[in-house]
Amino acid sequence: MKFFTEVFVTLLVIIDPPGTVPVFLGLTRGRSARARNRLAWQAAVVAFGVIVAFALFGRTILNYLGVGLPALEGAGGLLLLLVSLELLTGKSDEPTSEQRARANVAFVPLGTPLLAGPGAIVATMLYVQRIHGPGNVLALALAIVAVTIVVWLAMRFSTAIHRLLTDNGVELLTRIAGLLLSAIAVQLVATAVLAFAHQRLSAARPELSAVADSLRSVARRRR
Repeated sequence: MKFFTEVFVTLLVIIDPPGTVPVFLGLTRGRSARARNRLAWQAAVVAFGVIVAFALFGRTILNYLGVGLPALEGAGGLLLLLVSLELLTGKSDEPTSEQRARANVAFVPLGTPLLAGPGAIVATMLYVQRIHGPGNVLALALAIVAVTIVVWLAMRFSTAIHRLLTDNGVELLTRIAGLLLSAIAVQLVATAVLAFAHQRLSAARPELSAVADSLRSVARRRR
């Protein structure tokens, strides 16, 4: 339950369903309610597929590249920190009208990189590295499904949510999400630094033991 809650809250904060509401409304402006609902579930399915793909094959990619978990945690923490700064400052690149016309908005930019962006992908890969047993696998899968459902509901009822929260409410929720995400990012970086330090100490321990043995041998000879 704890692992499920941690994964669910982290992905929910990163993806930020309330923050996607104004973007979704802008990208689907002028479309019928039926078309908007179709784009909502398509975007949710695309995001789910991308996240699951990295959850399944992310470890294989890391092993092939020779990248360890501490390095991934550090890089992921820095990346999440950048995402959190964008949420806190409100400075992010929005798709141009030309980009919208070239592709189905449910795939790009809604499905990815808006929903299944670098932050969500890295966070999922990090949690996969922490899996210990079938219970964690089930918790991770349920958390991804639950977040996908929440995101779909946010886009499905985007008009009502925006009317209820207003622009100021959406902005406030986005800033809170950025603050929480920055705390998660700092924790990841700190964990990575401690892991690197532990690895260094573990690697140097045999050398220190050899030096200590040599000093003890010299002391015995002098006696």
